[in-house]
Amino acid sequence: MRPLSLNPRLRRTLLLSTAGLLATGLLICQVRAQSSVEQGNSSIQVQAEAQPPLLADVPADSYQVKEFDWRDDGRQREVPVRLYWPSQLAPDAKLPLVVFSHGIGGSRRGYSYLGAYWASQGYASLHLQHVGSDRQLWMGNPFSLPGRLQGAAQDTEAINRVQDLHFALDQFLASPQGQQIDARRIIAAGHSYGANTTLLAIGARVERKGALLDFRDKRIQAAIILSAPPFYGETDPSKVLAGVTVPSLHITATEDVIRVPGYFSEASDRIAIYEATGGPRKTLAVFQGGSHSIFTDRGGTGGVALNPRVKTATRELSLAFLRSVFDGLDDPLQQWGLQNKGLLARYVSGKGS
Repeated sequence: MRPLSLNPRLRRTLLLSTAGLLATGLLICQVRAQSSVEQGNSSIQVQAEAQPPLLADVPADSYQVKEFDWRDDGRQREVPVRLYWPSQLAPDAKLPLVVFSHGIGGSRRGYSYLGAYWASQGYASLHLQHVGSDRQLWMGNPFSLPGRLQGAAQDTEAINRVQDLHFALDQFLASPQGQQIDARRIIAAGHSYGANTTLLAIGARVERKGALLDFRDKRIQAAIILSAPPFYGETDPSKVLAGVTVPSLHITATEDVIRVPGYFSEASDRIAIYEATGGPRKTLAVFQGGSHSIFTDRGGTGGVALNPRVKTATRELSLAFLRSVFDGLDDPLQQWGLQNKGLLARYVSGKGS
């Protein structure tokens, strides 16, 4: 696909998603000391840089971690991924799959508290790394950092990110482990810029130069949206998002504010994304307090005491949502709302607002 010229308003709105990382710095944490990591046909040992919060309470023997360095020759683009995989499986088991997209400046090793937890609960979780907007942005001359961030917010990178998702899903489903995936239970998920990527993958559409861009991947049956910025620069986001046809879970916080010099996005913009998104059912959780980066692996952001409680509640809500979508069990969603009432400013389970 030929790259499209950047709409200035799109540059502004995509750049909003840099705020959480600009404010908090590099978010990359490796998952576990001496984890076995697969690189192509070889296996190496990875020394963890830090133990992300809440990872220690996921039993180490409940999941495995593998990494693959794939390349999309058609786009001449690397697509590194990290796979979280349940340890105990029946030979004929069919697993649900979450495909996760990081925020700007992140990597495949971020959001490990989600990937490890999902794997411990019987889900495969494939975490992508988007090389045009990953941790490499933080490397090099700090004075050129704004230019690198603006480059990562171009139309071409936004499109490449969702094409990374398509390619990774193709690649993984064709692999031996991919044969164990239940094609009826594939979920897209992402935080910040990754939430934008997820929205594109589930049917968000925008017009450029008279052409309607549609990157919908029909294999995806549900979505988890964390802190979505108001991208596209449209005055009416429903024109972009009304065509979404899968169930979606939207998670944010009252202090989920995005700040970049010259750019600003209120927490209410996350609610606007939720309200504009179509689909048969939508769930919304708004935590009281917090921050834009509270949903990353970093501890302490959004409040030292609040951070682990929000992370724990977030991963439990994601599981309750998926059980509701795929198993028809609504009780876990209702129970989650009651159990976490003290953390919430707003909670909507199912349709409506």
